[in-house]
Amino acid sequence: MTVKKGDKVKVDYTGTFDDGTVFDASSNHGQPLEFEAGSGQVIKGFDDAVMGMKKGEEKKIVIPPAEAYGEIKAELHKKVPRKQLPQDQEPKVGMVLAVGLPNGQQFPARIVTVTAEEVTIDLNHPLAGKTLHFKIKVADIAA
Repeated sequence: MTVKKGDKVKVDYTGTFDDGTVFDASSNHGQPLEFEAGSGQVIKGFDDAVMGMKKGEEKKIVIPPAEAYGEIKAELHKKVPRKQLPQDQEPKVGMVLAVGLPNGQQFPARIVTVTAEEVTIDLNHPLAGKTLHFKIKVADIAA
């Protein structure tokens, strides 16, 4: 049995950057990643890579930004007046803020510059612009 669109798959993985630094691994979560193949629940490059694999099969893949979290978009750097930030801590470059969306969801935004009047926050995904390397192993397949 090989992975095809619509199958429920469990995949053990280790994700690294070009320099070998590990950014995530299924072992950190105590279980394989489970998703429906071909459904868009995971990044395109990862989804495409598991197609046709057999249970127990392992491989290494390299996913360019376009098939992962996209390129960095300059328009997603936004200037925010400092008075709109929480006043209980001093904003610093690299600090991550939770930004609220109109629908109530929150997502992380990293501070990239700080001046006396404003901060610039980066709303790109933290992995945007990065080439991702994965070692993957199909742990289970269910139709």
